[in-house]
Parts: sequence; C-alpha cells; structure tokens
Amino acid sequence: MAYRRFVSGRVAAVLVAALVMMAGPAEAQTSVKVFVDCAQCDFNNLRQDITYVSYVNAQQDADVHVLISTQNTASGGREYTFDFIGQETFGDLRQALAFLSSGSDTEDERRRGVSRTFALGLTPFLLRTSQASRFSLQYSRPADQATTTQPAQDPWNSWIFRLGSSVELNGEERQKSDRIRSNFVGNRTTPAWKFSFNGNLDLNNSQFTLSDGREVKSESDSWNVSGAAIKSLGSNHWAALARFEIRSSTQSNEQRDMRQAFGIEWDYFPYADSTRRSMVLQYSVGISRVKYYQTTLFGKDDETLFDNRLAAILALRQQWGTWRASAAYSGFLHDLSKHNLDFFVDADVRLFRGFTLNVEGSYSRVRDQIYLAAGGATDEEVLLRVRRLQTGYRYRTLVGFSYQFGSIFNNVVNPRWSATTGRQFGQ
Repeated sequence: MAYRRFVSGRVAAVLVAALVMMAGPAEAQTSVKVFVDCAQCDFNNLRQDITYVSYVNAQQDADVHVLISTQNTASGGREYTFDFIGQETFGDLRQALAFLSSGSDTEDERRRGVSRTFALGLTPFLLRTSQASRFSLQYSRPADQATTTQPAQDPWNSWIFRLGSSVELNGEERQKSDRIRSNFVGNRTTPAWKFSFNGNLDLNNSQFTLSDGREVKSESDSWNVSGAAIKSLGSNHWAALARFEIRSSTQSNEQRDMRQAFGIEWDYFPYADSTRRSMVLQYSVGISRVKYYQTTLFGKDDETLFDNRLAAILALRQQWGTWRASAAYSGFLHDLSKHNLDFFVDADVRLFRGFTLNVEGSYSRVRDQIYLAAGGATDEEVLLRVRRLQTGYRYRTLVGFSYQFGSIFNNVVNPRWSATTGRQFGQ
C-alpha cells in the first residue's frame, strides 16, 4: 500500500480483553450508536465504508464518542489521533489509536487509512453486541516483508524538502491583478531535535480604471528566509529554540530585516498530549538589523534593535468542544514604551444537546510601529492596503451559534446535486 499507517500496539491486547469481558452473561446490544467528532474528516466516506454502526447527530445520544484530532508531521503528512470514549453501557471502555499519513499520500489513501483505524477502534464495542459473531480479524502481510522487519537505510537522514510555486491572474473590464507565490521548506525531525528552513516569495500587482478614465496601480512585494533549531531538554515538558530570519516587505517599509533569536519553552502538559491539550509558556530574546525603504517617523534609515517576547498559549480539545487562547507581549529593550500586547481566543463549545456556541476574538494594543515611513501613505495606498497605517489598536470579534435538532440518526449518504461549478448565479 502507498500510504503508511500506524496503529497502537495495544490493539491486540484490547481485543483480547474485550473477548474476555464478553464471556460474562451480560445481555448484548444489537447495534452501536456512534458520534464522530472530527473537523477534518470525510464523514460521508466513513458512513459509506463503515455501515454496521448507527451514526448519531449529538454526543449525548451516542454509545461511543469518537474524538479525532489531527496535527501536521515533519514529512508534510498528517497524524490522526483517535480517542474512542465509551458512554452509557460502554462507559468502562476507552482506548486511543493513531494513523500516520505521509506527505505523498493521495486523498483517497488518507481516507482509507482513517476508515481502517476507525473500524479497528470500534471492535471492542462491537464485540459486546449481538453482531459480534459476524466479525473477524484479518492480517495480510506484504509479500516482500520479512518475518522480522529491520529499519531501512535512509539516504536523506530524515531530511524532507518541499517546494512550490503558483501564478494567479484575475481580470475584469476595469480591473486586473496578478500574483506570484513561491515557497521552499526543508525540515528534519527526531525525538531530540527539530530543524526547519523556510523561504517565501509573494509578488502582487493590481490595476484599476476609475470612472474618469484614470488608472491606479499598486504593488506589494515581500519575501523571507528563516531557519530554526529546536532541542528537547531531556524531558517531556521543556525545549530550547535558536532561530534566524531575513525578510523584506514593501507594506512594512522594511527593505531588509535580519533577526536572530534564542528562546525557551515549557509545557505544563506532556508534549505527548499535544493533540488533546497543551498549556505553553514561551520566552525569547532577539537582535535585529533593519534597513528601511523610506526614512521612518523617528528619522531612521537603518538601525539595530534588541527585543524580547513572552507568550502564554492554552489549547484544549475535549468532549465538550475546543478552546484556544493566548496572551503575548513583545517589546524593544532600548525603549520599553514601544511594545505590543496581543490577546486571542477561539472557542467552539457544546452547551447542551445540539447547541454549539462559537466565540472568536483578538485584540492588540499597538505601540511598536517604529517602521512607519515619515511621509505617510497616499489615499490610494490606504484604500488598496499596500501600506501599514499608524494605529494604537487592532481588534476582531465573532460570535455565533448553531443549533441542530430532529432525528438523532445520520446514516444515509446521498450525493445528488452536491457538485457545484464554483460560480453562483448573479456573480
């Protein structure tokens, strides 16, 4: 198979334990009601592949709550962590499995891996139903796999590289734009070290024809190259960082900004729990050498800056929903009045059956815009957003809810008239 899969080595033990538990005289259920809690899964594909359970719309109606979390891997793939949480008569059952998809997997290979792991995790619950006699466990070993697998030689020494580029063209009678983007990524990840290198280029050009025939043009260019080395400090809670970056941005009036930084991180929870919960403190100090396109408000054409940054980040993914919040301070050491305070929160919380509240908001107290050009921005640059503007704050808020009611079951997939052309009438 083209895709790589990893399933916890405890699967067999869980199955055996489940079989032993079945030996008792308990009365078996006829089916298992499952609530799938995953924002990045193809739910239709799961329902088509796994047809021997009943899917429900609310966690409270389920026998099994399947909480699926995802995070990106160093190879450009994705790790899916499955937490099977028994409820009601299955309240004594709970297990965790994982599936690793490589960066070269197709979408179909990734979906098949998710379905297979999903099915394996449901096995102990299905063994307690009257359907138990209809299932069997089967393993097919690849023909070229030896009885004892030896680790293969890796000519790349765990280094993974990825590059890409795109050209985007848009146009109407009175406006047109083009955008060129390119990127390069290289990384190497081991339990003790994590190395990464990144490069990005973004070139934007726009042209508008006004009602009086005048043409307005705008350009916004940026690029950056960065690298980082992160070292585990011998525990499951501490890590150190060394980072460098060179960047340029016409929007920020930075012709060249070279920065080096060193930092320390502590996670209250073990790093192994990162897909479900993390509470992190980060602190770093850095030095930058900056050259500006235009003389700044403070009369600087170039300068050397020392800065420090402190951040607290909380992320939770539980049965009741998700919660992400952070607070961060960044400031210049030569002048403590020039600083920035950032606050962010994003929560999706199930308050009661079928009702989910979504709250998202951010606020920044801005006192560090030392890069602003003394000449300010023209009206065209303000409207086209190609220049940073002086401000004392930034904010964004969103509050919403969803309420679902009706039948608790959700087993049917009907794809008729689901396809779209990408354009709606009247656009």
